[in-house]
Amino acid sequence: MYTSNIITKKSEKFLQSYLNTPSPTGFESEGQKIWLSYIKPYIDTHFVDTYGTVVGVINPKAKYKVVIEAHADEISWFIHYITKDGFIYLRRNGGSDHQIAPSKRVNIHTKKGMIKAVFGWPAIHTRTAVDEKSPKLDNIFLDCGANSKEEVEKLGIHVGCVVTYEDEFMILNNKYYVGRALDNRIGGFMIAEVARLLFENNIELPFGLYITNSVQEEVGLRGAQMIVENIRPNVAIVTDVCHDTSTPMLNKIKQGDTKCGDGPVLTYGPAVQNNLLELIIKSAENNKIPFQRAAASRSTGTDTDAFAYATGGVASALISLALKYMHTTVESVAKKDVEHVIQLIFESLQNIKNHHDFCYLK
Repeated sequence: MYTSNIITKKSEKFLQSYLNTPSPTGFESEGQKIWLSYIKPYIDTHFVDTYGTVVGVINPKAKYKVVIEAHADEISWFIHYITKDGFIYLRRNGGSDHQIAPSKRVNIHTKKGMIKAVFGWPAIHTRTAVDEKSPKLDNIFLDCGANSKEEVEKLGIHVGCVVTYEDEFMILNNKYYVGRALDNRIGGFMIAEVARLLFENNIELPFGLYITNSVQEEVGLRGAQMIVENIRPNVAIVTDVCHDTSTPMLNKIKQGDTKCGDGPVLTYGPAVQNNLLELIIKSAENNKIPFQRAAASRSTGTDTDAFAYATGGVASALISLALKYMHTTVESVAKKDVEHVIQLIFESLQNIKNHHDFCYLK
């Protein structure tokens, strides 16, 4: 067992900065700069691909390659249409939830800088039960304080500008990390902490370790699909978030039974290599790390699928973090779960041998 603190004040400060920096899908570079700056002292080298996925490498000359991976992008909006009166309509960039939009404050990213706007909504006094409407993609709109399309455009706003919520990181009851984009920059934080722990505890791995922060997961695992062809790894341990199904209005028969605070969630499914999963389970049991189980159907819906089904196939597994209120601005994860995921990846890596053969049949 290692002796360092799992999450230090310095690393928590990094987490806050990292989460507060907008990194919408396709525009992840500012967050990636912060992430790379943090992990640089703990790696031997790094590289960045054409679309912005960042990979920190330990033992770059080793032939056997192991990936630990998260995705760096957050859901957002694209400006789609500006009315003659200066109201702005949007398209999703990833799975943005239209129902949480009304009354939210946002940042519009332009070449002239960040422009503030709000999601407007008719006052309750003007609505009756007969004509009551719920938020939909075609009726939510932004107001940036302009009275015409021309005034909007003078601010530097145009079709294609990306829009993010301005909500920021906080700690709730000293037990939960809360904010937008924990899906999945909390994963980027956790794999960065694994790199730190390996360095601080002088752990020498017998293989090359590729700490990978992929872009564009929220629009179809695109960054992972690109980077797997670049790295061509032998093994991939992916981390992402899953649902805390203990909150109101969720059906456990449909969604499964996973809860914040009960440990990392290990997934079973066709994309998960069972021998690698068993190694992770034994690592958890031997180090008394609590964990939960989940079942996927045809796919996990995470970057695990991109690695597992890459050319030739990569032995892949998924370690998830239970999260409340996914794709809202108050996504919440238990601090102790974050620590346990970091610990589980750290311990599992030390149980992978050089040229480890995970094949089912010998």
